[in-house]
Amino acid sequence: MSEHHFITGLAGFIGSHLADALLSDGYTVSGLDDYSLGRESNLVSAAKSDRFHIGKADARNAQETVRAMQSCVDRFGPITKVWHLAANSDISAGVADSSIDFGRTLQSTFSVIEACKSLNIRKVAFASTSAIYGEIDKVLEEDTGPLMPISTYGATKLASEALLSAAAESALDQIWIFRFPNVVGSRATHGALYDFVKRLTAQPSFLRVLGDGTQWKPYLHVSELVEAMRFIVAKASDKRNVFNIGPDGDGTLVKFLAEETIARVAPEARIDYTGGDRGWVGDVPRFSYSTAKLAKFGWKPSLTSDDAAKRAIHEIATENGF
Repeated sequence: MSEHHFITGLAGFIGSHLADALLSDGYTVSGLDDYSLGRESNLVSAAKSDRFHIGKADARNAQETVRAMQSCVDRFGPITKVWHLAANSDISAGVADSSIDFGRTLQSTFSVIEACKSLNIRKVAFASTSAIYGEIDKVLEEDTGPLMPISTYGATKLASEALLSAAAESALDQIWIFRFPNVVGSRATHGALYDFVKRLTAQPSFLRVLGDGTQWKPYLHVSELVEAMRFIVAKASDKRNVFNIGPDGDGTLVKFLAEETIARVAPEARIDYTGGDRGWVGDVPRFSYSTAKLAKFGWKPSLTSDDAAKRAIHEIATENGF
């Protein structure tokens, strides 16, 4: 019998890509989604497999999460690992309403841990973020601290890491924490590239860009993120495993993203910058992100940040009819 992997946020951007990869690896894949951002269309390929099942449930509710997991256990047998991806993924939305981050990120993590306790599931992998570091003027490494996030998005991801760390002392045998940079690619539901394409679709003569275009961040293609996550879970054997995941080398300017999107979607458009050194409250405009720990462990990406962004622009534009 193959390993049984359960994914929260299964129909979402990253969850659906992870499902495709795990099925390709020969595993059984199940999970839940409330479809607030997830889409059934993301699962067209996965749904063809008899080793796949998804249930509609809200990960914020522990009882619903237990029922969804139990249904999948009844269908496929015991769950080997839980990949907890369900969360708020829009930083600016959480700034406008912090209850979004509290519910969709922190409460869902608490619910997943409680469900794992109830069903004796001992291994959890968690999608965290570089936003937990806050605005620190040095290279961000896994042991960087103290950690002072500047958004409720980052704060609730950090608190979720703490809940999982505590659970690893009592209820869980192993946890893996992945600190993501900006992840881009097909099936995206938000983010700068997605927003740029949507804005140019609605108004092809100009592109409004938040900030002054000098924001500088690392971008990783979703295919490489999923590859790195699977590598870490397969190879990292400590009780608590924490890894930054990101591209090699320098990050990418927002100005570059805007210009490349215009070239692909609306070549005659002009750029209107709103000004300022950041796009929104809680935005970290620049950071340097170390992936040396993961490289020493044996995994490196093949795409630069710029290459990942250009590939994603093409994919998102194609999905939107360009």
